[in-house]
Amino acid sequence: MEPLTLFIPKFPKPDAQLLFFLKLIRLNSCADAGLYREAYRCYCWKVEGLNDLRLAPFHLLATEGRSYFDRDHLWHVETLERLSTHSDLLLKTERKLVSLNDETLCAEARDWWHELTGEGGEGMVVKPRDFIARGEKGLLQPAVKVRGREYLRIIYGAEYTEPQHLKRLRSRGLGGKRSLALREFALGVEAVERFLKREPLRRVHECVFGVLALESEPVDPRL
Repeated sequence: MEPLTLFIPKFPKPDAQLLFFLKLIRLNSCADAGLYREAYRCYCWKVEGLNDLRLAPFHLLATEGRSYFDRDHLWHVETLERLSTHSDLLLKTERKLVSLNDETLCAEARDWWHELTGEGGEGMVVKPRDFIARGEKGLLQPAVKVRGREYLRIIYGAEYTEPQHLKRLRSRGLGGKRSLALREFALGVEAVERFLKREPLRRVHECVFGVLALESEPVDPRL
């Protein structure tokens, strides 16, 4: 194969030459741009009206006069799966029940995740079985998203897998985000309960505005 000879033109203006070099550098990102395109195209389809929309619910928060925070996650997804058989709008949410003490089940869950993400899926959400779970130190984080390598391009950008970007991303602390998730979760549950009890709307709005205030904290929303 003949070596590539690159001729750098001379420009009358320094700014024009700088722009040329920047465009040249961007050529190295063509492969990443292609992967980025393939990642988001999995979530695109033609929509001409409400009948073309699709929802994949995983929580049934409440019905008239009753919440379902006392039911575990398995109940939620199984109930919503039954509802999805009566509507083209709703999609079934795939799931696996895994005991962390069972190495075989853990391996199956890992392989399942690789299969999902390898086919362009976002990934999975790991949750304790109980909707509201507590440990030795109090309330547990309600969920952790485990996204796939390619889907993360949508979140962090086409070139996030470059070593310099990965180093920066891995250096971020998660303590603030975890604390924020717990507080928002608690406020969300409280808002639903107040609404079901028909408390004054200002009482419900207290929780809603509390969540909005937390969103203004200086925490990277992509975590």
